[in-house]
Amino acid sequence: MSMNFGKFLTVAALGLGLMVSACSKGGGDAVKSDDMVMGSDTAPITMIEYASVTCSHCAQFNETVFPDIKKNYIDTGKVKYVFREFLTPPNDVSAAGVLLARCAGDDKYFQVIDSVMRSQREIFETGDAKGVLLRIAKTAGISDEKFNTCVTDEAGLKRINANMESAIKEHNITGTPTFLINGKKYDYKGGDIKEFDTAFAAATAETK
Repeated sequence: MSMNFGKFLTVAALGLGLMVSACSKGGGDAVKSDDMVMGSDTAPITMIEYASVTCSHCAQFNETVFPDIKKNYIDTGKVKYVFREFLTPPNDVSAAGVLLARCAGDDKYFQVIDSVMRSQREIFETGDAKGVLLRIAKTAGISDEKFNTCVTDEAGLKRINANMESAIKEHNITGTPTFLINGKKYDYKGGDIKEFDTAFAAATAETK
């Protein structure tokens, strides 16, 4: 699948030279200045998710598990959530979704990420990635002209690639979604909120 944006920058064009499994189970470090964060800075637990908007397992987690994590842990100040962008095939679509979310601004970033993930099936079944993303852009207040600028942001793609290279080399991140809870890689089994209830309880106990 290709978005056919003409000058759209692909991962290969910038020399990253790697393919990442779209969905595999899975590390991490302190929160970085360009991380996208949700929740209280004083939360005792920090959960980092390496995710791709074109990973079906990420989309499933986003739709079926994350809402409960947000309600029960993030919104209550128990967990600080960090989203780290990762590209998976089709890489151009994955990158476009992330760049679009960044362009929407901090206040709408997670809204756009959620919308892209929830539209994943439509993108794959119709092959009209650009049309779907344009629709999402409009809901975020992004014009057609600005959309084209957003998804061809060379500096933004270089940032994504650099962060991916760092994650792969330093923390052995090889697929998405991969989670770290208080710096420790968590082996997500693909279950429901109960998995994270147990993981967060263990992390809380370790902090006491």
